[in-house]
Amino acid sequence: MQIEKKDIRALSKDQLRDFFVANNDKAFRGNQVYEWLWSKGAHSFEDMTNVAKTTRSMLEDNFVINHIKVDTMQRSSDGTVKNAVRLHDGLVVESVLIPTETRTTACVSSQVGCSLDCNFCATARLKRMRNLEAGEIYDQVIAIDKESRLYHNHPLSNIVFMGMGEPLMNYNNVIKAIDMITSPEGLGMSPKRIMVSTSGIPKMIKKMADDDVKFKLAVSLHSAIDEVRARIMPFSKNFPLADLREALEYWYRKTKNKISYEYVVWKGINDDKASIDALVKFCKYVPCKVNLIEYNPIDDGEFQQASEESILAYIKALENIGVVCKVRRSRGKDIDAACGQLANKEGSVD
Repeated sequence: MQIEKKDIRALSKDQLRDFFVANNDKAFRGNQVYEWLWSKGAHSFEDMTNVAKTTRSMLEDNFVINHIKVDTMQRSSDGTVKNAVRLHDGLVVESVLIPTETRTTACVSSQVGCSLDCNFCATARLKRMRNLEAGEIYDQVIAIDKESRLYHNHPLSNIVFMGMGEPLMNYNNVIKAIDMITSPEGLGMSPKRIMVSTSGIPKMIKKMADDDVKFKLAVSLHSAIDEVRARIMPFSKNFPLADLREALEYWYRKTKNKISYEYVVWKGINDDKASIDALVKFCKYVPCKVNLIEYNPIDDGEFQQASEESILAYIKALENIGVVCKVRRSRGKDIDAACGQLANKEGSVD
């Protein structure tokens, strides 16, 4: 029976060094290979030109490099780029490059499908197939960095974990990927330019605070009334707002980093005065800012974009208590690349 080879990128540098020593080679070979894997983005062992052929053959016999492949790339009329990324097992996720005049942002996925059940999100309608490995998350960023340089003449400037999946349900791999993205041995990007967006899992928010992470935190809130939030995001019945509030207060005490609340206003759901008042109250607990996000329909009529008047009422109420509030207009809607639209319409397997 053939033994499935391990992805070599699952090994730390020390583990690579130990592997070479155990196979009667020099420990520094581990450093060389590690650099090829992460800094140089080698797709095969044959790419490692300063490593002896016999050593490359030994690596080939023991490991694989499960690199992603950008299957299809779509460019929006507004400059947004959406990648359909095929994984080594044939599954597909999507990632997005969002350009502005001053920066380019990568929106990356952390799961194939999603662990949660938000009713307004196309991704949530896909069952969770599996978590992405750290290398697969890292590869999405590398691909978008190359596109940023190609189409916009400068490197990628920001990363948001707002693609497919709930990042905190794939915590270890997300953290490992961010560690490599921010490492001088990887992309060397500042963690302050990275934002992880969660639907709100209190236990994991506290863990991030305990782990002293340096990146920013966003919470998909959408309502500060438990009953309304449970209608929009049924899983939140298990994570009441009181628990979320406690976790966010803990986060701020430990990190001193503001929270960003992602918030969509829907007609007839959370566009009333009670919803506005509840959000205003919730925003007083922890220093924060609010991003009001334009809704992108996913083919049914249950959720509809609220009126401009309702949006303005939210803005006025939040500004009255000194909370910065911005309206985020969606990008890439013509290629289904906007928030909540990532759903692998091309299919997931050959």
